[in-house]
Amino acid sequence: MTLSTIFSPMNITLIILVLTAFFFMRGKVRSDLVAICSMLALVIFGIISPTQALEGFSSSVVIMMVGLFVVGAAIFRTGLAKMISSRILRLAGNSENKLFILVMLVTAAVGAFVSNTGTVAVMMPIVVSMAASANIDSRRYLMPLAFASSMGLFTLISTPPNLVIQETLTSNNQEPLAFFSFAPVGFVCLTVGVVVLFFLSKLLVSKKDTSVNKDKKGRSLADLVASYNLAQQSYRIDVTSDSSLLNKTLAESRIASLYNISIVKIVRRDKAYRFRKVYIEEVAGPKSVIMKDDILYCQGDKENIDRFVSDNNFSINQDPAREGFTGFQESGIAEVFIMPNSRLINRTIAEIQFREEYNVNVLGIQHDREYQMNEIKDVKLKSGDALLVQGTWEDLARLDDRQSDLVLVGQPLQEASKVTLDQKAPIAAAIMVLMITAMVTNVVAPVIAVLVAAVLMVVTGCLRNMKEAYDNINWESIVLIGAMMPMAAAFSNTGVDKLISGALVTYLGDVSPYALLAGIYFCTSILTLFISNTATAILFAPIAMQAALTMKVSPLPMLFAVAVAASMCFASPFSTPPNALVMSAGRYTFSDYIKVGLPLQIIMGIVMVLVLPLIFPF
Repeated sequence: MTLSTIFSPMNITLIILVLTAFFFMRGKVRSDLVAICSMLALVIFGIISPTQALEGFSSSVVIMMVGLFVVGAAIFRTGLAKMISSRILRLAGNSENKLFILVMLVTAAVGAFVSNTGTVAVMMPIVVSMAASANIDSRRYLMPLAFASSMGLFTLISTPPNLVIQETLTSNNQEPLAFFSFAPVGFVCLTVGVVVLFFLSKLLVSKKDTSVNKDKKGRSLADLVASYNLAQQSYRIDVTSDSSLLNKTLAESRIASLYNISIVKIVRRDKAYRFRKVYIEEVAGPKSVIMKDDILYCQGDKENIDRFVSDNNFSINQDPAREGFTGFQESGIAEVFIMPNSRLINRTIAEIQFREEYNVNVLGIQHDREYQMNEIKDVKLKSGDALLVQGTWEDLARLDDRQSDLVLVGQPLQEASKVTLDQKAPIAAAIMVLMITAMVTNVVAPVIAVLVAAVLMVVTGCLRNMKEAYDNINWESIVLIGAMMPMAAAFSNTGVDKLISGALVTYLGDVSPYALLAGIYFCTSILTLFISNTATAILFAPIAMQAALTMKVSPLPMLFAVAVAASMCFASPFSTPPNALVMSAGRYTFSDYIKVGLPLQIIMGIVMVLVLPLIFPF
């Protein structure tokens, strides 16, 4: 055997494939870096051209995944995920197992009519929200969610491999499949999946303490509201009639000194929009002007608020005991501590002119271990005092640059990202429904439907801006899928695909139809571990068709074996886009897919080899 034979293009491709799988399974190197190195190795050794190497990143599947990350982020950001999850939670009650079964069934049902990638992108934020609300580790649900989206094989459009075998049938003058031809197969797959994953998914629950350092993280918004009793001292006041305060700045009106209350935010209607109500939110500052029909967000005790309202003929439109503290969208609250060497020590808030100096309002003080919300402007600050401050999220974040005087506790911009834009939830829901409808009816290409939905989510304000959209894209998953797609071209260029097909027909064709069916199923299943399920189906569908015609048996069980095996690939994070989508959110490693997905994949294969000939006889 010559050196050139040993290092033939086919052998080099197989060596690269084995090394790639080895590093994936070790988990010591990031999966996206492994995938890129694999792709580059194929180019360097001349297995594929640079153009073929980069085709994966222009694939409609990869582009669609980018858009779906944006859509999923908007569903979460607007609180739509929380609304839907709360309804599912009511059905599940306090049962973790019932919730697991509901997630599997709902995901499979949606996946029957929408692409499994789209299904996971829509369901993932809902499931994360449900798990958080129920105080359950989401790791148990996210991987089964991805698997369930592939199990919904009830329709012709469930997954791309279904359409691949339909094309193979029609191109060989066979009778085409009906829309629900896959329904019996999908029912069996889902039943097996629910039963097996019910037990295996428990292996995913992390026993490690994943909590972050509490000191740096700081208290949540809800904790701060409760500690400082904001809910009982927050009021929304309507400027409904003429008053001596109209058209005056807050500095001129001296409201804080006259009434001992704080105006923290002013909301007014934007008159540029005549036919719909659009509101402008302004964090109150010395130069803020009070105008008729404004809504003033105020802090103070009930007696002072009543006096302020009565003196100026205003009206209160919120009962704090009933509605609580609200309004964390454009502005928020944070806690800062006074440093031992701070120049603020022994000075009052009035002397410091806190609003002018830091562009934030002081709502309360934790002084001598007591929380004070009233009469705070004349309190002399001491080292270790905590101040509750309010302002725009950006201004709060900038306090982190003033560490010589005070220390900001927590990360305001991260807190801002957790605040839901509830008023945008109906818009997000409408966009999501339109996207799903377009994908089901095939009015436009699925990738276009997703990209339009992603753009609409940003344009309509369901996400704050493009930066937030980009920040929510899981680039590791995108690079992983895009860099692994060229492996299919390498198989085709080097003849690996023909090697497999020839071996199948030669060694199994003369044994029995069951042996050939098992060979086709498990070869498809194994190959899908390393290249995309669509590419695998394209490679094996003609092989299955030719083998069935040669043996003079029905091609249906053979082709269904290809479609099911290509879709039921669970032992690898990059074999299907749904598997890759949940990898980061669930903090999964390659070994997690092996210990849960591999047993499921084997069990599913055995069941399918036995069941498919019963549904579609040879």
